[in-house]
Amino acid sequence: MSFPFQLGAHPINWVGEDVKEHGDATGYEQILDDIQSLGLTGTEMGRKYPKDIALLKKELSRRNIRLVSQWKSVLFSDPAYRQSELKAFREHAQFLQDMGSTVISTCEIGGSQHFDPRRSSSEREVLRLDDAGWSSLAEGLNAAGQIAREYGMKLTYHHHGGTVVERPEEIDKLMELTDPASVYLLFDTGHALYGGADPLTVLRKHYDRIAYVHLKDVRMEELERARAGQCDFITCIRNGVFTVPGDGVIDFRPILEELVVRNYSGWAMLEGEQDPAIHPAREYAAKAIAYLQSILPDGAGGRR
Repeated sequence: MSFPFQLGAHPINWVGEDVKEHGDATGYEQILDDIQSLGLTGTEMGRKYPKDIALLKKELSRRNIRLVSQWKSVLFSDPAYRQSELKAFREHAQFLQDMGSTVISTCEIGGSQHFDPRRSSSEREVLRLDDAGWSSLAEGLNAAGQIAREYGMKLTYHHHGGTVVERPEEIDKLMELTDPASVYLLFDTGHALYGGADPLTVLRKHYDRIAYVHLKDVRMEELERARAGQCDFITCIRNGVFTVPGDGVIDFRPILEELVVRNYSGWAMLEGEQDPAIHPAREYAAKAIAYLQSILPDGAGGRR
């Protein structure tokens, strides 16, 4: 198995991060054994992985798997949180540097009805940012991006469903307001479509800022049903809106062609974010790998 970029698998395929009951009984050993058996050499940090750095390094090393990144929530849109958030970001960067990672998956949670600690569980809508919020977010991300650079890494911003940067115009605005030398983009195919964008358009428009990729698919019939019912992001996950590449509506052929033509050599992470009791994680990851291999442009094979 070979790809022209580095392919890994996110543990969210096995154990839910936002929907805790999904795969909650699965241990990290099973996840890592499955990733190894798939012939993949990269993963992100998951909530079941060992918190002890020495043990984590040992478990990854003996399977020849690298920790590519770990999600970092930030609340930069509110200036009152700036210093505490930057301190936490520095600690996060230190951990990832110790693990040999090169990118920091970063997402603003201010305004999210699910992730913003200032909001109550009864709230149902994302509170979009005003001009002051956008300015504060950009300033915070630029500062965090400089911290990432100090540690030899890149801050890759994860546009994400259920947050203030999910729509195509919000991705555009974030890229416009932030420093290209400090803030990069984590391009997520599934979240792009979820937010109303054409994934290929986002890829082409912002390729020069993209330093990390998540490959996720969408079941459009479920997404349309969710939109009709005004379902929130977490409910969408429970209802099976997301799946792995090849199992939804996204045409990954032109996306892979674009990555190949542009000589993308960074990491791409397989994601499904669905109930593994219904959609077994290893089985679906194997299908996704076979699908991606089948649509690779001729002569595009390369590193694993």
